[in-house]
Amino acid sequence: MLVVGLARSGRAAALALARRGIEVVAHDRNEEVETGRLREAGVEVRLGAEDPALADGVDLLVKSPGVPAETPLVAAARDRGVPVWSEVELGARLLPNPLVGVTGTNGKTTTTELLAAIFRAGGRPVETAGNVGRPLTALDGEIADDAWIVCELSSFQLEDIETLRPRVALLLNLEPDHLDRHPGFDEYAAAKLRVFERQQAGDTAVVPRGFGAVPGHAARIEFSADDALPAEPLLRGRHNRENAAAATAAARAAGLADPAIATALSTFSGVPHRLELVGDVNGVAYVNDSKATNVAAVRPALEAYEDEPLHLILGGSLKGESFPSLAQAIGPNVLRAYLVGEATDELARALTEAGVAHERSGDLETAVRSATRAAARGDVVLLSPACASYDQFRDFEERGDRFRELVRSLG
Repeated sequence: MLVVGLARSGRAAALALARRGIEVVAHDRNEEVETGRLREAGVEVRLGAEDPALADGVDLLVKSPGVPAETPLVAAARDRGVPVWSEVELGARLLPNPLVGVTGTNGKTTTTELLAAIFRAGGRPVETAGNVGRPLTALDGEIADDAWIVCELSSFQLEDIETLRPRVALLLNLEPDHLDRHPGFDEYAAAKLRVFERQQAGDTAVVPRGFGAVPGHAARIEFSADDALPAEPLLRGRHNRENAAAATAAARAAGLADPAIATALSTFSGVPHRLELVGDVNGVAYVNDSKATNVAAVRPALEAYEDEPLHLILGGSLKGESFPSLAQAIGPNVLRAYLVGEATDELARALTEAGVAHERSGDLETAVRSATRAAARGDVVLLSPACASYDQFRDFEERGDRFRELVRSLG
């Protein structure tokens, strides 16, 4: 079997296959990727340029979510009729556990972790996996068969599934995103909706109120931010009340009682990099929203702080979105925007047309320094980039961690 891409998901998939005595060849274009544990497990590792001949005689290709479908090895496998699975498809086949699948454009990680908190409050064994950080295949052999798994699912993970069937599948929302990888919004949305495809009678599909038809045969439950809840969420913002409503609906579908839901809603304080207060320096609050990697994700952050004077750090790598709608959503409480990275020119054009004050900071360090000089007691400095991070950072987590370090250095 062939595993393509050796980031966290690919490594976990290769190791899970090797544990079963399956002959595995693993490939990554990055010649500096860590391979020691793979080689110790008997995995044959190939690094560097892709050789389509690696697909010859292969029974299965397992693809990491970061590997585009059109890469030479994946294309060669498809040409040869070799099945292509995502890492979560492999995980679903290896693990007998009941699954809650959480997808959507924004709010996935927060809702995934909130659902896990509800399970724990109800005394039910649970693990989180998928796009949230720990690959699904990494749970193979690590958890009891009756433990629930709350799995965050990206469009890239859902592209190549065949049998994955969540007992409860939850779609939070759909907004344009990842248009640098998907041909268009329709293809992106279709990938997301695949989470429902294999559901049967007895399963539950949880969707926003008024959302259109979804595939599969599950019972349908709808939610909205205005739903009555067992408790008000500790998390700030209307978008987080919507996440709480979604989590409540999914938890009830999984058999959790309202007291456990109420306990989790009233105590869950959120996840790193999503409206995370990382410091208060001289009366100025610094908020890390590095996970806001698209335009739609920034709007809830702006709403959450609409009553405070705001210094907004925007920018990063481009992913096919346009910024005029974001510029129009920026209210008068935003005193200035600080632009960084590859998206600076496009953001500057949109902000200029909307009359939003801004400066070209270039990098995160300069942006934090400039915002700090301008901020007064009671102001908020918000990193909510509306862009991916790959121009200057490994991922949004590294970007958020760097922001946190910069704030700590101010103190």
